[in-house]
Amino acid sequence: MLMMGVRFTRVVAAVALAGGALVASVGTASAAPSHHEPGHHHQRCQVVQGHFERTWHPATRDRHGKRHPGYWTRTWVPTHQVCER
Repeated sequence: MLMMGVRFTRVVAAVALAGGALVASVGTASAAPSHHEPGHHHQRCQVVQGHFERTWHPATRDRHGKRHPGYWTRTWVPTHQVCER
C-alpha cells in the first residue's frame, strides 16, 4: 500500500511539472518582443570588422607631483554592427 502512494505522488508530480512547463512556454511565446517597429524599416546596417583605433591618454601627475606626458595607444575594437537611418 505504501509503494502505491509513492508511485501515485511521483505521477502527480510529473504531470504537474509538465503542465507548468506548458503554461510557461505559452506565456513566453506571447511575450516575445516584436521587431517590426514603425520607423525602423529604412535602416542601413553594415558589419564593421574588428580593428585597432588610436586612443590618446592625456598627461598626468603621479603621487609625487612628477608630470608624465600624454601618449597614444592602440586599442582593439571588436567586430560590431553599425546602423544608420
